[in-house]
Amino acid sequence: MGQEQSHDHGHAGHSHRPTLSSDDPPGARRSKERAIAIAAVLTGGFMGAEVVGGLVSGSLALLADAGHMLTDFTSLVLAWLAFRLARRPADWKRTYGFDRFSVLAAFVNGISLFAIAAWILFEAVQRLRDPPEVLGGLMFWVAVGGLLVNVLAFWVLSRAEGDNLNVRAAALHVLGDLLGSVAAIIASLVILWTGWMPIDPILSVLVVLLILRSAWAVVRESGHILLEGAPEGFDARAVAADLEAEVPGVARAHHVHAWSITQERPMATLEVETAPGADADGVRRAVKDRVRKTTGMAHVTVEVAARDRDAPA
Repeated sequence: MGQEQSHDHGHAGHSHRPTLSSDDPPGARRSKERAIAIAAVLTGGFMGAEVVGGLVSGSLALLADAGHMLTDFTSLVLAWLAFRLARRPADWKRTYGFDRFSVLAAFVNGISLFAIAAWILFEAVQRLRDPPEVLGGLMFWVAVGGLLVNVLAFWVLSRAEGDNLNVRAAALHVLGDLLGSVAAIIASLVILWTGWMPIDPILSVLVVLLILRSAWAVVRESGHILLEGAPEGFDARAVAADLEAEVPGVARAHHVHAWSITQERPMATLEVETAPGADADGVRRAVKDRVRKTTGMAHVTVEVAARDRDAPA
């Protein structure tokens, strides 16, 4: 059986140099990196104030938010490091460069949210059993300061987010902090107006439920990429059937595999057997064009083999 292999990736001037997206120019990449750095500075700078405010006021909502901000600061630094590493060129050991580190950072960030949520729930249960005295006035002003910082950090990240999973994970961390600040403000006002202390742990639990929903989305998506799952919307069975039905000269399409280096960098490989007399190079180009048209995937490696005449149809 004669065969021809092609590893053309479907776009001129392609290289395996790390990029955040096939469409992201260097300026956009630097913009995302800068947004992460600004958010890290804002979060880390206010974290100490919340720790002191939570300890002095006795507020679990503030301490929970401060603990979440500590995790956020760590995750933001990790996300920033992922962007820095992605600048490094690919080499013979890491032919795809360091792009996947950003997905790993997103996965770790999501897992850390579960750990913080578990701690807040434990503390909330203890405080519901024996509500401590909380200084509502101090709690209110610290929470307002935290809200302003988190709104600014979330605005910076949301402007740069795009489709990048790493930035989205960082934005979800900051959003959790923002919700924590809102809960702390509401709790402080209830305490000031009514003196009802259980509102502090109750609102902390409500924030935890919102955080867990976002955390699960990030962990599920980043874990799917780390497990080499097919990109969203890519069905290998449908792709193979479509090629056999729509591309002249394709007798069989099989061994279709698709995965993502990052969310913005999907790729696929497949094998096709050509009908007798078909032009292998023409079939290869037609297959790549068809996959690009039906899936939007630009990076496709195609192996072409002449079909054995004795092979069953």
